[in-house]
Amino acid sequence: MATPAGSNPPRPRGRNVLTRIRSGQTTGRGLSRGTQIPDALLMERDKRARWQGIPVLLKRLYESSHPNSDMTQIHSFVKELSSLLSMEAMSIVTEERKTPQESTFPNTYTFDLFGGVDLLVEILMRPTLTTQKDVPKMSDDLVKDCLSVLYNCCICTDGVTKSLASRDDFILFLFTLMSNKKTFLQTATLIEDILGVRKEMIQLEDIPNLAGLVQSFNQQQLANFCRILSVTISEPDVGVDDKHTLLARNAQQRANAGPSRAEVNQVALLNIPGFVERLCKLATRKVSEASGTSSFLQELEDWHTWLDNALVLDALMQIASDEAEQSSTESSDESSLAASPLGHRLPQSMKIVHEIMYKVEVLYVLCVMLMGRQRNQVHRMLAEFRLIPGLNNLFDKLIWRKNTSSHVLHGQNQNCDCSPEISFKIQFLRLLQSFSDHHENKYLLLNSQELNELSAISLKANIPEVEALVNTDRNLVCDGKKGLLTRLISVMKKEPAESSFRFWQARAVESFLRGATSYADQVFLLKRGLLEHILFCIIDSGCKSHDVLQSYFDLLGELMKFNLDAFKRFNKYVNTDEKFQIFFNQINSSLVDSNMLVRCIVLTLDRFESQTEDMRVVEVLSECCLLSYMARVENRLSFLFRLINIINVQTLTQENVSCLNTSLVVLMLARRRGKLPFYLNALREKEYAEKYPGGLLNNFHNLLRFWQHHYLNKDKDSTCLENSSCIPFTYWKETVAVLLGSDRTCPYAIASYIDEAYMDLDRDF
Repeated sequence: MATPAGSNPPRPRGRNVLTRIRSGQTTGRGLSRGTQIPDALLMERDKRARWQGIPVLLKRLYESSHPNSDMTQIHSFVKELSSLLSMEAMSIVTEERKTPQESTFPNTYTFDLFGGVDLLVEILMRPTLTTQKDVPKMSDDLVKDCLSVLYNCCICTDGVTKSLASRDDFILFLFTLMSNKKTFLQTATLIEDILGVRKEMIQLEDIPNLAGLVQSFNQQQLANFCRILSVTISEPDVGVDDKHTLLARNAQQRANAGPSRAEVNQVALLNIPGFVERLCKLATRKVSEASGTSSFLQELEDWHTWLDNALVLDALMQIASDEAEQSSTESSDESSLAASPLGHRLPQSMKIVHEIMYKVEVLYVLCVMLMGRQRNQVHRMLAEFRLIPGLNNLFDKLIWRKNTSSHVLHGQNQNCDCSPEISFKIQFLRLLQSFSDHHENKYLLLNSQELNELSAISLKANIPEVEALVNTDRNLVCDGKKGLLTRLISVMKKEPAESSFRFWQARAVESFLRGATSYADQVFLLKRGLLEHILFCIIDSGCKSHDVLQSYFDLLGELMKFNLDAFKRFNKYVNTDEKFQIFFNQINSSLVDSNMLVRCIVLTLDRFESQTEDMRVVEVLSECCLLSYMARVENRLSFLFRLINIINVQTLTQENVSCLNTSLVVLMLARRRGKLPFYLNALREKEYAEKYPGGLLNNFHNLLRFWQHHYLNKDKDSTCLENSSCIPFTYWKETVAVLLGSDRTCPYAIASYIDEAYMDLDRDF
């Protein structure tokens, strides 16, 4: 409503002032900062609006902050503001409030609304923006207090973190502050929070003197820096997780043809002299355990609810210390933590907790780099700096010193809020999986005696040793009575039935077997009772977890493939119809989970049937219930129908694309034996029996078109297919091409088996 001429405008209420400021910040017109409001109005509305004097304090701070201002006066204002905001931030830590709201944190909201965040950024960056020479220097304490206030605002007020994340200049400026040991913790905490919400990944190369900065860090700082690095070297979740479709992933890869920012950042780190070596030292250094730490694991469970990162632990370590140079980190918040009922325990076992949390971050960075484009370079470095022997020496005393309680199983790219002990074990197992997967350095997980055992197995079987085993540098392998792989199998067999660590353990062991099938590797693990343990878990333990079952089926497939001894052992364990039925019920409960084992059985059956001059093979073929079941063509066809039916191009993911490849294996082996037309005709008959003509074959045709699109440009994937099946990739390509043939008179072409009325072969993906 317009104000009548000659009359005074109505006095704005406190809420109207806030609305006008927020509108000005959004539109750029009118009020945009609380400092533009007259003192009298601010003070008048302060009590009614419960602003706690924050707008007036900000106005004083604004007026006193200029290039030649008195830093002592500025610091006094910042301290006063900090005391008003700190308790709100503390409630986030102690009460685990996850959704900041204005009503919950009114002081922080008011501080941000009246321009406090922008003003502190301006104060911090001013020395870098002025050309004046004799500008008063900001004290370390002032910088720390400014950073703490900004961090409090980030965790209490929606939008502040995103606003700071959009400012490249401020982020790069923050990295320069990390060179100062006294401001390192506060800076690292704030950077981690900001980068966590930033949409576009920063380029590490843009950080001024990155190499010099990283080399200036002590080991403690470097470990904390890894928390920040994890955000800069990991690919964004979208399109990377197994649950995202391959169509979406391929589209994303086409849109980003060159190296991603994460890959460029990994290269930048690898180019820093001594970086990987220092990470290996951090990952493998021993912890000097103080006496009386028997309750360590229980303390971890108590602590992890409020000590959620290594930076908080650093602050507590500094409080617990009597060293004068560390006392500067003390604040009212940290003092209250130190005075808590747990405070008396901190000096006793804090080092162990601290070290575990450091190692989680370091192992994560090493794991990501092992999975990147520079994998071979990273592998050479990790071998040279003896990462694996170092972890082996820590295994019993730190990594797996005791079984921990069960936890919720997280995906590879999901954030984990588990206790430090659990996170450490998972990160360790992920690293082993990445290290062993399709790489000749996997034999570094053994010690010299175990390498000799592999050689003896090959000699006894009269087969040549694997080249990678022969080339393994004995100076870089594990020492001690057991290698890391053997230690892992020992704890795996003792793992409680309900533990989801089983998933990661099985994945780590399976990665050792992946690649070209090695008889000696299989026998090495069979001799340690691994097959019987897996069968117990699948048949007798009552395991219901799809993830755990999938990992055991995959491991069982790698362990048994083409191995007579393994099938004999299987038959000895699965010695009743009841056990066999339970086993197949587990397989049938989810073919997505079990299809790799089905592929193993089909491939092994095909090979054994071509070796019937060997009486041992004939004996196994006749006695093994598993092979006998798969030898019946109706059972193979049943698997083929279901494998094709549970997937389509739109739902293909990294997790279920194996179903397509398994169905292809069945048909390639049929083609070798001249039975491909029989199988294709069986698919046609199945369609008509289900009263859905064209359904299976049209879907399979589209799947194979996608297969060509997906695999013919990927060297790594084609190598994996060839190694895992012992079928040359050229035969894979030929079989797909034959099946996709357009000649409807050809008995090997899918099109020949679809009636014209039901044909839908050229659907756009």
